[in-house]
Amino acid sequence: MRMSGAVRLAAVTDAQVIADLLTQLGYTQDGDGLEPRIRRWIEDPSSAAMVWDDSGTVAGVIAVHVCPFFERDGSWGRIAALVVSERSRARGVGAALVTAAEQFAIESECHRMEVTSSRQRPDAHAFYRKRGYVDVCDASGRFLRDLESLPGS
Repeated sequence: MRMSGAVRLAAVTDAQVIADLLTQLGYTQDGDGLEPRIRRWIEDPSSAAMVWDDSGTVAGVIAVHVCPFFERDGSWGRIAALVVSERSRARGVGAALVTAAEQFAIESECHRMEVTSSRQRPDAHAFYRKRGYVDVCDASGRFLRDLESLPGS
């Protein structure tokens, strides 16, 4: 069953419900602590945070950021977060949010979209593949390093 509702830009007042959504994926949040981050996303013209709003009930969130290529002209969009509430999954909410993020990227002159997803989320991988995303993990690696304490600092 498809859900009624629409995508809109996130507001700072959505912080608690967005925190609850992120917690559903295992990223425990505090709504008060999330407010300044949402504000930064709202104020950054290279970023957009959007929610699926069904008559005042937020059922999903997506955050997208535009990054300029260094090695060539143009930019690429990166989905930094996508969460749909457990009770609203498989109803078109995620697809609508991804479409809105892609439209933001197109309007920002992006040539490509990127998203990373934990190997522990095969349903999410199927969702992205269905939308034309290609898993390129065999073509490149992803390396992470926390920068909280660097040697000599």
